[in-house]
Amino acid sequence: MCFALCTALLGLLCICQAADEGPTLPRKITCEGQYRSHLQGIAGNRKDALYWSFTDTLVKTDLSGRVLARASVKSHHGDLCYHKGLVYVAYSNTFNKPGADSKVFIYDAADLSPVGVKDIPEVTYGAGGIEAHNGRFYVIGGLPKEHTQNFVYEYDAQFRHLATHTIDSGYTNLGIQTICFHEGFWWLGCYTVSGERRKGLLKTTEDFTLLADYNISPSVGIVSWGKAGLLVAQHFGEKWHARAVQARTDDEVGLVFD
Repeated sequence: MCFALCTALLGLLCICQAADEGPTLPRKITCEGQYRSHLQGIAGNRKDALYWSFTDTLVKTDLSGRVLARASVKSHHGDLCYHKGLVYVAYSNTFNKPGADSKVFIYDAADLSPVGVKDIPEVTYGAGGIEAHNGRFYVIGGLPKEHTQNFVYEYDAQFRHLATHTIDSGYTNLGIQTICFHEGFWWLGCYTVSGERRKGLLKTTEDFTLLADYNISPSVGIVSWGKAGLLVAQHFGEKWHARAVQARTDDEVGLVFD
């Protein structure tokens, strides 16, 4: 009887540990299909679904890449995030100059049906990406060439503007494309950093103090999967096919692909 009870408790402990760690991610997830426009970002629910934003098409897949839902959307839908059963996507009609019509489009994560739209006029240079963290939303976007700092716009759960953070990054080409919070740090994907012709990944503290930039560019999608690591999106093949591959952070080079 004692042996049976101990065995049952041990099994329950293993189940709980597995639940805490989340699912085992495939090394590579190839999104089914070919799309008219390039990938802007990826998001995930850390369980069984990945969301892809192809500029004018949203796609939900399982972790094998099989399409579960698809929706045509207004261009330009950018990077996106998953939060409490909803998918939030940054949108803008223009980038890198003042006066952009910046919004957040909200969709049901189950079937990608529209739920609502929020105006975020503070993102004047064009909203390009969004991440949810500790009950707040953080939006990134475009940047005119004369600027030497990037901006991150913080909102509460109702999209009331709370603060605008600056990152002393130097000029990055077209601002910041993707945003992800992982292992206590912000990871921000750019096309290039410091105005140079090299790839760009920014790492900052939680309050957006710049710690490092790396010669690698997760500019079409990066998402945290908790203890399982990161997924980083890539284009491949003909326009436009996309996949997401496992990665882990590294102090020396930024990201290492497993």
